[in-house]
Amino acid sequence: MYRTHTCGELRMENLNQTVTLAGWVQKVRNLGAMTFIDLRDRYGITQLVVEEHSSAELLETASHLGREYVIRATGRVVERASKNAKIPTGEIEVVLESLDVLNASLTPPFTIEDQSDGGDELRMKYRFLDLRRNPLRNALMLRHRMAHEIRNFLDSRGFLEIETPYLIKSTPEGARDFIVPSRMNPGEFYALPQSPQTFKQLLMVAGYDRYFQIVRCFRDEDLRADRQPEFTQIDCEMSFVDREDILNVFEDLAKYLFRTILGKEFTEAFPRIGWTEAMEKYGSDKPDLRFGMTFNDLSKEARGKGFGVFDSAEYIGAICAEGCAGYTRKQLDALTEFVKRPQIGAKGLVYVRCEADGSYRSSVDKFYGQEDLVRWAARCGAKPGDLLLILSGPKKSTLSALCELRLEMGERLGLRPHDRFAPLWVVDFPLLEWDDETQRYYAMHHPFTSPKSEDLALMDTDPGRVRANAYDFVVNGVEVGGGSIRIFDSELQQKMFRVLGFSAEEAEKQFGFLTNAFKYGAPPHGGIAFGFDRWCALFGGADSIRDYIAFPKNNSGRDTMIDSPSIVSDAQLDELSLSVREPQQHA
Repeated sequence: MYRTHTCGELRMENLNQTVTLAGWVQKVRNLGAMTFIDLRDRYGITQLVVEEHSSAELLETASHLGREYVIRATGRVVERASKNAKIPTGEIEVVLESLDVLNASLTPPFTIEDQSDGGDELRMKYRFLDLRRNPLRNALMLRHRMAHEIRNFLDSRGFLEIETPYLIKSTPEGARDFIVPSRMNPGEFYALPQSPQTFKQLLMVAGYDRYFQIVRCFRDEDLRADRQPEFTQIDCEMSFVDREDILNVFEDLAKYLFRTILGKEFTEAFPRIGWTEAMEKYGSDKPDLRFGMTFNDLSKEARGKGFGVFDSAEYIGAICAEGCAGYTRKQLDALTEFVKRPQIGAKGLVYVRCEADGSYRSSVDKFYGQEDLVRWAARCGAKPGDLLLILSGPKKSTLSALCELRLEMGERLGLRPHDRFAPLWVVDFPLLEWDDETQRYYAMHHPFTSPKSEDLALMDTDPGRVRANAYDFVVNGVEVGGGSIRIFDSELQQKMFRVLGFSAEEAEKQFGFLTNAFKYGAPPHGGIAFGFDRWCALFGGADSIRDYIAFPKNNSGRDTMIDSPSIVSDAQLDELSLSVREPQQHA
């Protein structure tokens, strides 16, 4: 028997029991008369004691233990003289009678502690060691619990969990596909799914009514903190529903998860914000509502006073930072440098201090008098002690820069705590977005998103103004999920393809399997997909999804632990009818 109990299980009620534990050596402390061993497994840590009058064999074995040795230990549970309130087993310890080394260990390249001394790349290379640390263990336990509760909820609402294929047809829309060559069909390729979108729609045509899947998806795109080449979706679809039906069901899911996982109760309906309003007020279609600081358009008030930067600007926007009028010149210069970073792109920053005595001081006093600044302050709802921060330029880029400035100020002022949540729905997105380079429209979500019924007439005359019957679920500035009511009418779907620039032949070749299925009685349907990794990270209070995935890739899309991607043999390439290329020479 390797163990009778786990290392997180023993308590005072186990006193005087003889137990056997197995796990990894976290730490050894040899105090001469006694040796203390912290033994760790997935469940916790138990302190073991080797007394000086123990057998020579036991003393010898204990003296050679190193960190991360795998051992089995048998002994008697006693009450600790010096208790440790930081761990659940801290009231007891196990006085050893026997000790076996099951496997020795090399010295780990970093400490297996909550705060490790290993850098990101080193810990990624030795991910199997990193996963022994409590933060990652807790992250994966949170992920497991969330998956369990999601299945419980959706099952209670009549959803069926159905698997869809991983080897599918490549389509030209969306992000880049990962391509898989077919040995049995030389010169032809599968794609790994970016989403089970068409399959879940076909399941609705097949009459399955309510489907879900916690499914792996793949996108060949540049990586960042909340994006991996392979990720997990909570993918859902429903028949005979409109937008309200879907928002109600999945708002209930979100409230259920907040309650069961975090103990947070939401009794009110989540706010709903139209896409246009979100962009005008927050400069983002995923606004962080944990704090205010909404945008104020000063274009009319600030133009025409001889300040060329404002006079020539398409848009002049301001945010009001409450209580920040006392910011020093150094702090204001730091904010100016922040907005001038290439990734933000503003040319500069104008500020107005709303002094406690009711006067105003600005960085543009040469052009604007007190009366002008009073109007600006009134437009922004500013009070004495507040600070106005103003950006100008082309409207689209200025809104984006102002969004980054707002988030930065929220961070600096402590208005974005990880344990506070502000969920909302963003609705009424544009159906299409125009690309100047290719001179054509692209679907903002995907080609199967239904236009709003009241905008259908615009499909022929002004497709850029058509709104989508789409919705995103946003929490704390993170897009957690998104979906839409789908097109289920073949004629409307063909019209959508035409607007997107597909010929009838191209549409048939790429999507004929779906549009032909619609001819056999497709129900009204719609759905949503949530980023499961993002939701886990959000609930765990993390900015990156990496620790909530057991074996993630680094920022270059590599798995440094197994050294992937890697070169394959010429024989493998020959089997796949792929030409053999000379490896690139690196300087």
